[in-house]
Amino acid sequence: MPENSNTMKILILGSGGREHAFAYKLIQSEKITEVYVAPGNAGTSETASNLDINPMDFIAVKSAVLEHQIQMVLVGPEAPLVEGIHDFFLADDQLQTIPVIGPKKDGALLEGSKDFSKEFMLRHGIPTAQYQSFTKETLEEGKLFLETLSPPYVLKADGLAAGKGVLILDSLEKAKTELEEMVSNQKFGDASSRVVIEEFLEGIELSVFVLTDGKSYKILPSAKDYKRIGEGDTGLNTGGMGAISPVPFADSKFLQKVEEQVVKPTINGLLIDGIDYRGFIFIGLMVANGNPKVIEYNVRMGDPETEVVLPRIQSDLLELFEGVAHQTLDEKEFSVTDQIATTVMVVSGGYPEAYTKGKVISGLETIQESIVFHAGTTNKDTSIITNGGRVMAITSFADSIEEALDTSYRSIDKIHFEKMNYRKDIGFDLTTTTKL
Repeated sequence: MPENSNTMKILILGSGGREHAFAYKLIQSEKITEVYVAPGNAGTSETASNLDINPMDFIAVKSAVLEHQIQMVLVGPEAPLVEGIHDFFLADDQLQTIPVIGPKKDGALLEGSKDFSKEFMLRHGIPTAQYQSFTKETLEEGKLFLETLSPPYVLKADGLAAGKGVLILDSLEKAKTELEEMVSNQKFGDASSRVVIEEFLEGIELSVFVLTDGKSYKILPSAKDYKRIGEGDTGLNTGGMGAISPVPFADSKFLQKVEEQVVKPTINGLLIDGIDYRGFIFIGLMVANGNPKVIEYNVRMGDPETEVVLPRIQSDLLELFEGVAHQTLDEKEFSVTDQIATTVMVVSGGYPEAYTKGKVISGLETIQESIVFHAGTTNKDTSIITNGGRVMAITSFADSIEEALDTSYRSIDKIHFEKMNYRKDIGFDLTTTTKL
């Protein structure tokens, strides 16, 4: 792929708000002639071309790449990366010269295996919670380890469990019971055949996003998301109910500490371990007394954080991706707006538990102050209908968190579908003075 091609065709794999945000940003590049999204949603169909392909069907992805003369592939979700889509491209004579933005299988283990990622952190001196991992064979040892910890108790399924494999429990007996359910009765399927038990970290959460070409890296804007369904961060965990970027308390001094203590040892650790990592690293941090500890790594951008991070980047995102593809990222520059971006996720009634799809959405054409990123939507006849738990993210800009949120909520007031739900307190902990 020539680095200065002006006829670039790019394929984004995935169907959520993250992928819509990527399509929205990449279509702005003067170098890109066409953006394809597989399978995409009703929002991506407005500016890009949707392809009815499952990202896990690598043969179908190959056919689409060859048919549409795709010159770069961006992998949105983690599952295709963990299953080795990048390796699949490299092993195929017809695909191996097409850059894939996203790590190979060995690098994707940072998210694909909690045990692997914790060992990686330990090996490379990256601050994280104390932990041990257990299987069905070591169940009783696991119960004894729980007795050495103070509540609450954190249990994590080792493998991918669609964001549902983490339990935080106040009762020791409940923790022992759940550990048995996970390793012996496969509560989360194969993902919980091994379980990581770790100390509970108290503090403030935030996320830092890094793009790396395997040698150098760029740190993208920070963000904070809100996982719980209920106001005040209560109720069940979701895929994310909203996000804010930048995080006001993450000043340059703190971010320098994150770079020195977390980012550099992570990139160096990958090099030392012989892992050629090209793509995003999403670092979930807990901050206590001004010091960052890594909760987890993800090997792709977060959702809904992408919906506030990418719109703040003012320069051509493709430039950075070309830097990743050619390992010239250190030569690339990018600029970010000083304005604050907030996004509020509108979800289906009942989510994250049982909910119904197929509800007609109205009012989208009246939104002028915000950007609407579709997540769980599809087209039916002449209507846009709901097609998932998280339906859309409403992103707004302003000079303060309060103003940006007011704009998002004003826009949400114009949108309607049966039983729609959203949190009315996104940013509640940031609009007052938050100290690290």
